[in-house]
Amino acid sequence: MSTSAGASTALLTDHYELTMLQSALASGASERRSVFEMFPRRLPPGRRYGVVAGVGRALDAIESFTFGADEIDLLRSQAVVDERTLDWLAGYRFRGDIWGYPEGETYFPYSPLLVVESTFAEAVLLETVLLSIYNHDSAIASAASRMTWAAGERPCIEMGSRRTHEQAAVACARAAYVAGFRASSNLRARQLYDVPTAGTSAHSFTLLHDTEEDAFRAQVGALGNATTLLVDTYDIPEAVRLAVKVAGPDLAAVRIDSGDLGLLAHQVRAQLDELGATQTRVIVTSDLDEFAIAGLSSAPVDGYGVGTQLVTGSGHPTCGFVYKLVAREGADGEVVGVAKRSRDKISIGGRKYALRRLSPDGTAEAEVIGVGEPAVNDGDDRGLLVPLVRAGQVVGREPLEVARERHLRSRSELPLVARQLSQGDPVIETRFEGYE
Repeated sequence: MSTSAGASTALLTDHYELTMLQSALASGASERRSVFEMFPRRLPPGRRYGVVAGVGRALDAIESFTFGADEIDLLRSQAVVDERTLDWLAGYRFRGDIWGYPEGETYFPYSPLLVVESTFAEAVLLETVLLSIYNHDSAIASAASRMTWAAGERPCIEMGSRRTHEQAAVACARAAYVAGFRASSNLRARQLYDVPTAGTSAHSFTLLHDTEEDAFRAQVGALGNATTLLVDTYDIPEAVRLAVKVAGPDLAAVRIDSGDLGLLAHQVRAQLDELGATQTRVIVTSDLDEFAIAGLSSAPVDGYGVGTQLVTGSGHPTCGFVYKLVAREGADGEVVGVAKRSRDKISIGGRKYALRRLSPDGTAEAEVIGVGEPAVNDGDDRGLLVPLVRAGQVVGREPLEVARERHLRSRSELPLVARQLSQGDPVIETRFEGYE
């Protein structure tokens, strides 16, 4: 579902984007043809791959990046920029071209995740909002991918809304869904992006009632026995007994939210089986991350609810993406590569092209980046950049289900070592062609 009809995104930016624009207008350089690139210099420490997310949200933001009367009045009243710049902003629309890695794709150091081609003035204004969306959503998706890989066929549910900003929570639910989570607790994500939602009750519901049995009867009476009963408010064995007594052996699931989850899962599974509830699933929650999920792989757990660690990127809440000018029109009218050379923050000049080099059996071997012209495809490779915006018109919007499927395909191409949760280097190397 598109959200492009919403409020303007133009002020989701940094002050210096507008002062750069004012200066470029004054110098006459604002209309120079330019190429900006978004890329990571490295993966977060210890990570073996990353996941691109936020593409659809970014396209919505580009469509809504306009300066209406309210935005212009604010900038004028606060004297942020001069009248010439305000006049230019009043007519702003991005009219250039954007290529990028599609949503759900994996990425590696120096992957050219976005290539933005337009005038300097048009492209520079998008820097902050694009970085904000991509850095956040890709961090969540990268963590979610590790979690869903660790979980295997067992479903993961995103339930971190109360652990982050209310708007970030919606983006988190969306990004987690791209990377394989089955559902979210967040209803706004369902409204905006059709992310499936799920949920039943919290401890407060049990505490509201005079007895745990009263609470279970109320929940089952309202929701049926296809519900999940929370069994760790008081005494877990007694709660499991009451749950089966109230809902019968066809109870859908019980949830454990505290304690030694592995040990308790074994005990609860054995008790459920003894009571004849052999098909009742055991769901666990409580500050899970990919390491805890992997540690529960041998326990009789049927699903995971993940909150805090997911919405904070499991220790890496941002990806470190940067947005740099890599080519611009020179005095002779030709577009030439430009690059930042400051220590530890270098960029590589020139318009980029990217492909994933694959072995004959379809295993990823390298990220190959052509500088100035496409890298040579040896026949087994696949291109990574797709058109997202053409002449200012969004052309790359797609359903989230497509991104989910892409992610599974891209992840399955990676060497098996990518599944390891121990710290390591990127699982494939980045190679440049046409760059000295």
